[in-house]
Amino acid sequence: MSSNDTSGAQSVSAARDAAPQFVLPLVVHIEKTDPPTRTDALETAARAVLTILADERSLTEDGVEGEWARVMRDWQDARIRKVVRRARGAEWRKACTLPGITVTGKAAEVRVFPPVPLDGWPKELAKLQVSGTDLDDPQDPDSPDPGVPVLWMSPDLDMSAGKAMAQAGHGAQLAWWDLADADRTAWRDTGFPLSVRTASPQQWRELTGSGLPVVRDAGFTEIAPGSETVIADHPALRA
Repeated sequence: MSSNDTSGAQSVSAARDAAPQFVLPLVVHIEKTDPPTRTDALETAARAVLTILADERSLTEDGVEGEWARVMRDWQDARIRKVVRRARGAEWRKACTLPGITVTGKAAEVRVFPPVPLDGWPKELAKLQVSGTDLDDPQDPDSPDPGVPVLWMSPDLDMSAGKAMAQAGHGAQLAWWDLADADRTAWRDTGFPLSVRTASPQQWRELTGSGLPVVRDAGFTEIAPGSETVIADHPALRA
């Protein structure tokens, strides 16, 4: 398809809109007295998305379909939606009884669940709050380690921590899709190391012309449709 031919992209978009819609739920553990830092939560959410994508229950291998494989496929065939909710205390403990995977960061805990229908959330998750997930970094994060994949957040957008966590997860997923099988395996086997950082305006301008995967938000919440939120900079994608 040439750069001026939008019919193919439009038909793909229409097909995604017509498909049954699912959402990938993520729940971040936030206690009032000891919340995680914002960057830790973003990085942990991104690794949670990668973890469920790579989990054997999400895959079909040698003709054997994992227990989550069908719903993961249905979710990825439609609009790629993720919603981050927050929980503490008994709410968190109840959420952890549902099938899913808990991923930990430096202090952050994020549990990711198999996709659910857009209007079919389990009651243990449906009652959890989406808004108000506001986290801060007490000091600027260090520069990312050389050679580690970086999810660069746009310097031009103001997003809540929950929204930014979902966007970081999108960026990680786009990188995963673009990687060769050997690079996916290497990333998985090392525990999905990555950094999330906000690009400087100059870095962002350079990244937008790099050809690296870029997240364009659908505009359902907080920001305008088509906003470019994250660019996924994995070293293997620059080779």
